[in-house]
Amino acid sequence: MRLFIRMMVLTALLMLAFPLSAQEGETLTVYSGRSEGLIGPILEQFTADTGINVEVRYGSTPEMAALISEEGDNSPADVFIAQDAGALGALSAEGRLLTLPSDILERVPAEFTSATGQWVGISGRARVLVYNTELVSEDQLPASILDLVNPEWQGLVGWAPSNASLQANVTAMRVLLGEDAAREWLEGMVANGAVAYEANPAVVQAVINGEVSVGLVNHYYIFQFLADDPDLPVAMHFFPAGDVGALINIAGAGVVSSSDTPGLAQRLILYLLGNDAQIYFREQTSEYPLIAGVEPKDILPPLSEIEAPEIDLNQLADLQGTQTLLQETGALPG
Repeated sequence: MRLFIRMMVLTALLMLAFPLSAQEGETLTVYSGRSEGLIGPILEQFTADTGINVEVRYGSTPEMAALISEEGDNSPADVFIAQDAGALGALSAEGRLLTLPSDILERVPAEFTSATGQWVGISGRARVLVYNTELVSEDQLPASILDLVNPEWQGLVGWAPSNASLQANVTAMRVLLGEDAAREWLEGMVANGAVAYEANPAVVQAVINGEVSVGLVNHYYIFQFLADDPDLPVAMHFFPAGDVGALINIAGAGVVSSSDTPGLAQRLILYLLGNDAQIYFREQTSEYPLIAGVEPKDILPPLSEIEAPEIDLNQLADLQGTQTLLQETGALPG
């Protein structure tokens, strides 16, 4: 109840600072590392509900983060929406994100926000192994992501090394297991013939088609396929016992330091942390809501029940170091 009251106070203050008449017809520029299919509908609803126009530039999360960094103080972006905490942390470290009000940060559990207040998670996702149920039985599933370099998985694993979430997972591996272990795993994946795809949906489709037996993706992609055909031979496996392959990450947002309208930018983030938006993420993208009072889909285990590795998401900021490692090991083109 106290948090709800504080939320209402924040909303009132934002409205006083930026009355509706001053907001209608104004425009926010969003750089989105999330695809239009995932985030576009809720941004359109924000415009419908507030009268504030949103112009979105879409690209990969690493691409959008690099662009904001390159543009510096001249960036037209007001809000950066990222697919993972690492890119947000990298921009925060460069001083490219503004500190958010505590009332926004407190909407979300502390483990899914910036330690210094520059970004906040807007939805949660788990890294999983999807598998073709006609090709792999449950008792054949690996206990660790590290096992995928073993000979029995030769040429049978799909992954998307250019994807921000996979890169964040490798960064977590560097943090938790060390640089040498991460390099060894990447070299092992390449040597073992892991099949690279451009994006997570392509990995899931390859698993369904039997091109590969298993694939490393975020949990929610499987539901996009099962919604069209519940009988598809695909399921997901959460790595157990705190394995680094069971990383819980976030999609998140921050206000870009060059924004001319930081109050409006905060209002968008506040909207994304409202009940309607959180229900949208649950129902339409099958992600984990992050605010109190909005539960995940019944088919998903609660975040508290996933045996995720213990890691501070703020430690995932070394995006460039991970990309360099991916290139050096041949997982990404140099």
